[in-house]
Amino acid sequence: MYQKLQKCVDCIRKITDFKPQTALVLGSGLGSYVDNRVDIADIVEYKDIDGFPISTVSGHMGRFVFGYVGGTPVVIMQGRVHFYEGYDMPQVVLPARVMGLLGAKTLILTNAAGGINESFRPGDIMMITDHISSFVPSPLAGKNIDELGTRFPDMSEVYSRRLQNIIISAAKEQGIPLQSGVYVQLSGPNYETPAEIRMCRTLGADAVGMSTACEATAARHMGLEVCALSCITNMAAGITGDKLTHEEVRQTAKRASNNFERLITAIIPQIGV
Repeated sequence: MYQKLQKCVDCIRKITDFKPQTALVLGSGLGSYVDNRVDIADIVEYKDIDGFPISTVSGHMGRFVFGYVGGTPVVIMQGRVHFYEGYDMPQVVLPARVMGLLGAKTLILTNAAGGINESFRPGDIMMITDHISSFVPSPLAGKNIDELGTRFPDMSEVYSRRLQNIIISAAKEQGIPLQSGVYVQLSGPNYETPAEIRMCRTLGADAVGMSTACEATAARHMGLEVCALSCITNMAAGITGDKLTHEEVRQTAKRASNNFERLITAIIPQIGV
């Protein structure tokens, strides 16, 4: 796997020598950030990288964008891959690992999520303070990649408290309401049943989705500093009685995109290490 990662890095380096400081993963419905807020330097399509997994979900463009946000060099995943697309976990987290090997020291993860906490409303932004990933395979299972990190990495602070404090301060300065809570990753692609949501609430989850926790785990394994934001695009199954659709997810994310873009743009220049 490490040789595969290096092959991907080498392939990208044949196209661009851009060295990012921060990496950003854009979730469902949030891809417009690139067009609105990024001074683009280079673009690398996933399909042009040997052995790289390709996004198959509508709304995920499938490319790396290299550029600047407020003068900070960034690499952005405009579209991610998911476990439910049929990829195994090492493939799902391969892009996050590649961004770290390209030079990024911090990783900002974003996603569209269902609200479990009944005080949340569609359109809210939730800062992830911790996660539950016990329902999907660990991305670290199998032979350890010693070049990236230790066999048994500590996960007591997956989401950096330093970065959380920056997010909280930036949200206050921008006048953006900010929720916080625990995110649970389930496998998908089906939405959860009301009984599953009751289970997740009992376990302490505030929001549910189909990504992010595995990427955060892999990034921490290799020493990246991580933070994450969820756009609450709908209330989870059984809370309102409404049926859930991917189109609703995309449309709500689009409506919330202005606050999301303002917050991301405010925090990126402050999180460099």
